[in-house]
Amino acid sequence: MIDTKKLNTTADAMRSRVSIRRYTDAPVPQEDVLEAIELAGNAPSAFNLQPWRFHVVRDSETKSRLQAAAMNQAQVGAAPVLLVLTSDMEDVMANLEDVLHPGLPEEKRVGTKGYLESMFGGLTVQQRAEWGRNQTNIALGYLLVALESMGYGSSPMLGFDADAVRAVLGLPQHVEIVALVSIGHPAEEGFPKHRHPVETILRAA
Repeated sequence: MIDTKKLNTTADAMRSRVSIRRYTDAPVPQEDVLEAIELAGNAPSAFNLQPWRFHVVRDSETKSRLQAAAMNQAQVGAAPVLLVLTSDMEDVMANLEDVLHPGLPEEKRVGTKGYLESMFGGLTVQQRAEWGRNQTNIALGYLLVALESMGYGSSPMLGFDADAVRAVLGLPQHVEIVALVSIGHPAEEGFPKHRHPVETILRAA
């Protein structure tokens, strides 16, 4: 039976969420951050590859350097917690045997592994990175809804110098920087929500 209460809670979070850029000084417990990441990790992923990675940043110096790499957006440095979402398809491919679903029958497992090696082996590193970015954006959406349902404000940011972010975090060039997300207890209500009605965004098949 479907838990309608849970569905309503999710729907409420999706409808109420707005970007929050100012935060109180109240701490964000690590267990809450880990729960939000665990929830985000439940996002669907093609072939179940789950290429997303979450980098938790709390120290002021690192946040300050990331703020400089992110067009000096104030919420980067002001938030108690900053998450940097990345995707790493090279890590996925290097550990494909461990990434594949453990429940696959051996014959299916061998076939799937060979297919993925052929498919992604025909792509460039950049093309694989772009594929991983698309997958990680699904997890980003899950993360934002999870944080809202937990009572936290958040602001996703796509405006940054990816090379500078990699340098701050010591990440190799192949790692795709997908988004920065500031997290904290809201100190503002944010802009009133405005979304197009279904009639505007619906297109006939």
